[in-house]
Amino acid sequence: MPASWKINLARTVTTLATLFLLAAALILPSTIVYGQQTYVTRFDTFVGYTFLDSPHVSLFENGVHFQFGVRPKTWYSLGFDYSYSTGNLTLTPSLLTTTLQQELAEELGKLAPGYPLSSLSIVAHSATQTFAAGPQLAYRHFSKVTLFLRPDLGAIYEHATPHPSGVIPTLIVGQLAPSGYKTDWTIFGGFGGGVDFLFSKHVALRVQSDLVYDHLFSDLLKDGRLTTRFSVGPCFNFGKNIKSAK
Repeated sequence: MPASWKINLARTVTTLATLFLLAAALILPSTIVYGQQTYVTRFDTFVGYTFLDSPHVSLFENGVHFQFGVRPKTWYSLGFDYSYSTGNLTLTPSLLTTTLQQELAEELGKLAPGYPLSSLSIVAHSATQTFAAGPQLAYRHFSKVTLFLRPDLGAIYEHATPHPSGVIPTLIVGQLAPSGYKTDWTIFGGFGGGVDFLFSKHVALRVQSDLVYDHLFSDLLKDGRLTTRFSVGPCFNFGKNIKSAK
């Protein structure tokens, strides 16, 4: 399957999953409540497949997602969230700051008169790590399903290695990233949510999605970007039953 087909398929899955999660969050709480959960453990951990999609820079990454949480109460938890993913992005002049675009146009006028700035396109390999911590709200009024929502606030780190093709792009990359790569840290903010499908007291399937905003590489890129993260995998619940604790 071509890479572009895989990306489009993954984006379609993300859209459908997000619509499903939103519909579940709106519809389920208004339905008749029955079969409420009677066993809620103190801790939970999740590890699964994830992908990050940042259309603004044509970045699509696959990776792994890890979470750990502790539940002071049945209706909320506090936890740590980490993900690592890799993929490729495409850098074009229109994404750069106005100052950089002007400088590149002048450089091209000297290096290759007549070479259009708009024809520049540089592919870079990216490795992204996200770190977040904070609260998560849970709705547990169904015996086999738990809905949850959370604010997303954390930090994102990206390591990008350009792979220019041709003499002119190579010279340009030498100016933008003299070391052969670029790294950056910044904070991000957004929201997320999902569903745990409970198979037993201790095992569930978690499906979740997040939408966040960040502005990595602000020295090069004029705009920030929205990133969608979609994750799916097993969730393990352990510890004492806090539902019955007095």
